[in-house]
Amino acid sequence: MIENKTELWTVIILLGLGSFTLRFLFTGFVGDRQMPAWVLRHLRYTAVAVLPALVAPLVVWPAATGGQPDPVRMSAAVATLAVGYFSKNVLAAIATGAVVLFGGIYLMG
Repeated sequence: MIENKTELWTVIILLGLGSFTLRFLFTGFVGDRQMPAWVLRHLRYTAVAVLPALVAPLVVWPAATGGQPDPVRMSAAVATLAVGYFSKNVLAAIATGAVVLFGGIYLMG
């Protein structure tokens, strides 16, 4: 826990500057140039890779269960993945995962 407000604002400002610098490297220096096809192909998958990377720890080691794997969360993740893969519909996948998760919690609890 940060008790000193100066330390907190220093961390916030430094993280903001670091984030700006990383973004500027791509938009400021490369923004007006044509990128090679292989770079564009790899960048297309960045958003698809970020979401699972953020969600996977919450499914495998949920804080709500003290870090222990939970069958309800695992089944909700599998249902979401299956509906998303077969239907190609993001909203249907999200709704299915929510229904399975909350239905499983309701039935188990």
